[in-house]
Amino acid sequence: MREFEFNLSMEELEKRTNKDYLMTKKMLKCDAPEYLALQEGDKETLKHLVKAAYILEKINMQIDCHHNLEFKAFLEKEIEKGNEQAKLTKILFDAQKGMNAIDTMSNKINLAKGIKELPGKGVYPEDLSKEEFHSILTRMINEGKIKEVKKILTQRSVVERNGDELVGIDYIDKFKEDFSKMADEIDKAAQTSTNCDFTEYLKLQSKALRIADPMLDAYADKKWATLQDTPLEFTITRENYEDEMTGTIAENKELSELLEKHGIKAIPKDFLGGRVGIVNKKGTEALMSIKQYLPTLAKNMPYADEYEQNINPNSDAKQTMVDVDLVAVTGDVGAYRGGITLAENLPNDDKLSLTIGGGRRNVYHRQIRFISDMKKLQERLDAILDKEQHKFYLDEADHWFTIGHENAHSLGPKKACETLGKYRNIIEENKADMGSLAFVDLLTELGMYTEEQRKQIIVTTITDNFLKSKPTLSQAHRVRTVMQNKYFAERGAYDIIDEKIHVNIDKVVPIAKEMLSEIVRIQIEGDFDKAEKYVLDNFVWTDNMELIGQKLQKINKTLNGRTESELAEKLLNE
Repeated sequence: MREFEFNLSMEELEKRTNKDYLMTKKMLKCDAPEYLALQEGDKETLKHLVKAAYILEKINMQIDCHHNLEFKAFLEKEIEKGNEQAKLTKILFDAQKGMNAIDTMSNKINLAKGIKELPGKGVYPEDLSKEEFHSILTRMINEGKIKEVKKILTQRSVVERNGDELVGIDYIDKFKEDFSKMADEIDKAAQTSTNCDFTEYLKLQSKALRIADPMLDAYADKKWATLQDTPLEFTITRENYEDEMTGTIAENKELSELLEKHGIKAIPKDFLGGRVGIVNKKGTEALMSIKQYLPTLAKNMPYADEYEQNINPNSDAKQTMVDVDLVAVTGDVGAYRGGITLAENLPNDDKLSLTIGGGRRNVYHRQIRFISDMKKLQERLDAILDKEQHKFYLDEADHWFTIGHENAHSLGPKKACETLGKYRNIIEENKADMGSLAFVDLLTELGMYTEEQRKQIIVTTITDNFLKSKPTLSQAHRVRTVMQNKYFAERGAYDIIDEKIHVNIDKVVPIAKEMLSEIVRIQIEGDFDKAEKYVLDNFVWTDNMELIGQKLQKINKTLNGRTESELAEKLLNE
C-alpha cells in the first residue's frame, strides 16, 4: 500500500473539524416519519438504492482524482493504528468526497502533500499538459482518426495514453465490475418497488449500467424526466462542472476549427453523483404551481425567435418537479466543496435524451435548504442589511428564487454552447439566475407571487449575493454571483449606506432583464472571446464586496461542510 504524507497539521485539522468551522447537513434519520410511512416494498427498494448510490461514489472518486481510493485505504489503515491525524483527515475526506477540494473561503484544500487538483482531475492522464493534449488531438485528426477522437471527447469516457496517442474508454467499460454491482442492486430495488413508472425507470437505468451505449442512458433519462407521482427518488446525476481540461480546446482556434470541420464536439466529462430520497407530496404540490407559467416565460425570453428552447411556448411544458426529503447524496452531488447544491435541473443540454423527445426534471433538496440556526441568520442581517429592509428578508424566498433558477435552465438556447469553453458553465448559471429575477414582476402580475413575496424575493436575492471571499474562476456558481453584484451596483440596484446594503427594489428586475439579454446573446453567438471578455469585465471583487465579506467572515466561521446520513448508513448495513 502506498504511503502518503499529511498536508494539514493537527492544529489545522482540529480547527476545520470543530463544529464552529464544519457545517453539518443532516439527511433523514432512522425514525423519520417520511421513512416510517413508506410501504414495506418501498422500504426494501430504498435499501438497495442506497447501496447502489454508495457504489457510484466509489466510481466517482476515481474520476475525481487518480489517488482517492488508495488515500482512503491509507487513512483507514492509519486509523486502525490509532493515528489521530488520519482520523481527522478522514472526516474532511468523507465530507468533500476526495483528497482535493475548495473551502467556503475559496482556499484550495489538499489533504496529502504532493497531490494537487489537476485540470483533468482523474479523467485525463496525470502528466498530460494542455499543450500536449491539443497537439495529440490535432495530429490524430490530421491522420484521419476521427472515430478515436470522438471517443476521447465524449462526456462519458476516461482518457488514457496509448503510445504517443490517447484513447477514450467509456465509463461503463472502465468501471465494469462496479457498474454491474450497481445494476444488480437496482434490479433488486425494481423487484419490490410499488410504483410502476418508477419500476420501469429502474429497469432502464440498470440496463444502461451494464452496456456502454449512450442511447441506453437516453432512454433511462427520458423516463426519469417524466416521473412526477412516485414515492421514491433515485437519480444518477451527470454534470460536467469539474472538468477544466476539455474546455481549454475552445482557446485553440486551429484545433477548434478542425473539430468543427469533422463534426466533433468537445464535451466536458461528466462527474457522477447519486441521490436517494423520499418525495415530499406537500412540497411538490407547491412547486408545481409554476408549471402553468413556463410557456409564457419561454415566450418572454430575450431573442426567443432566434433559437429553439426546451420549453415549447405552444405546448405543454416537458418539465417535472419534485421536492425530496434526502436519505443520501453521494459522489459529485454529495461533495461539500465550498457549498452543496440546493436543487438540480437535469438532464443537461449536452445529453442525448433531449434529442429524442425527452424533457427535464427539477429535484429540490429539502434537508440542504433548511436553516438550522436562525440566530446566526439574524446576526448576519443585523450586520449587513438596512434594518428597514429586514422585513423583506425571508429564507423561504431563497427557495422561490431557486425554483426560478432551475426552471430558467430550461429556457433560452437549447444548444450546449461547448464553444464557450471554460466560460460555458459560468454563462449558463448566470442566465439561470437572471432568468429567475427577470420574471419576478411578470409572475407577480400573473398571480404566482403576491406583491409582498415579490419584494421578499428581490431583497433576499440581492442580500444573499454577497460572499465571504472572492472565488476562483473555476467556481462557476460563485463567479456568476460576483458578476451580478458588480453589474447591479453599477446600475443602482443597491447602495451601501452606513456599511449596509440597501436594495432599490424597483430597479432590480429591469437590470436583471438587461443582463439576461446580454447573456443570451453570448449563448446564441457562441463566441469564446466575447464570453471571456464579458466574464472578466464583470468578475471584479469590489471594495464594497470586501467590506460586506469581512463582516460575513466574522459571523460565519464555517470553512467546510459535510452531510450526516443516519438512515442511509443503517440501510447500508442491512
